[in-house]
Amino acid sequence: MSDAFCSDCKKHTEVVFDHSAGDTVCSECGLVLESHSIDETSEWRTFANESGDNDPVRVGGPTNPLLADGGLTTVISKPNGSSGDFLSSSLGRWQNRGSNPDRGLIVAFKTIATMADRLGLVATIKDRANEIYKRVEDQKSSRGRNQDALLAACLYIACRQEDKPRTVKEICSVANGATKKEIGRAKEYIVKQLGLETGQSVEMGTIHAGDFMRRFCSNLGMTNQTVKAAQESVKKSEEFDIRRSPISIAAAVIYIITQLSDEKKPLRDISVATGVAEGTIRNSYKDLYPHLPKIIPAWYAKEEDLKNLQSP
Repeated sequence: MSDAFCSDCKKHTEVVFDHSAGDTVCSECGLVLESHSIDETSEWRTFANESGDNDPVRVGGPTNPLLADGGLTTVISKPNGSSGDFLSSSLGRWQNRGSNPDRGLIVAFKTIATMADRLGLVATIKDRANEIYKRVEDQKSSRGRNQDALLAACLYIACRQEDKPRTVKEICSVANGATKKEIGRAKEYIVKQLGLETGQSVEMGTIHAGDFMRRFCSNLGMTNQTVKAAQESVKKSEEFDIRRSPISIAAAVIYIITQLSDEKKPLRDISVATGVAEGTIRNSYKDLYPHLPKIIPAWYAKEEDLKNLQSP
């Protein structure tokens, strides 16, 4: 029961909802306060031990503007208890004849969604990746190319354009067997095709070392204080001409910060968490070492602590 204002009783009274008629009735005078209400709850109950073959859902998913029919297709299912080949029946022949022309796109979009979910990406990035793939597919020039690498490259570009970049290694880990080299080639191909379509270069977005810092620190289980110090340090490092990739700089800064704390991390663990080779981290550390007094926050480490660091 719930409370509502009754115009006859001139006060708030308890009301009863009649599910069969869709009426809201005052419990004191019996006045129907609202009729033909729409019940927005589920019309069935699902239990864990029920078979997944009988799906009670009677509606489809949301419309998709990237598909020719908006994704609002009708599928004729095989009748319950029927025997024989369904496609040889009249209904089956009609189903086969009216097959969805966007079947390839739907499969590609599902693959992109799976990869994005495994990386924990938001819906805007998935939508951007779908849009990029649709634009490339419309040019009819991607036949014969590695489809997994192409989809992974679309996701990589979408991450860059949405200012949520992921490393190629991270994308490669969910790319269904596509290698870094294949994803790199696919990315160059997509950028070229999109450039030909628009007549101008494709904006990829700038990568900063700070874009990866919080995620890398989380992978290493670092404390809030060390994460804050790492973020401030990597931001300061951008003021110096350090000719290393942002990912390498982020890994080197994490190595330095952890060496200055009580929770020292082995170089191997940092390499695994960031995807940067140990030798690359050492070389980046060597480039950062002369600028450490200006990079490391004074509240985190004193000058004596910096001098105690192992020289590269």
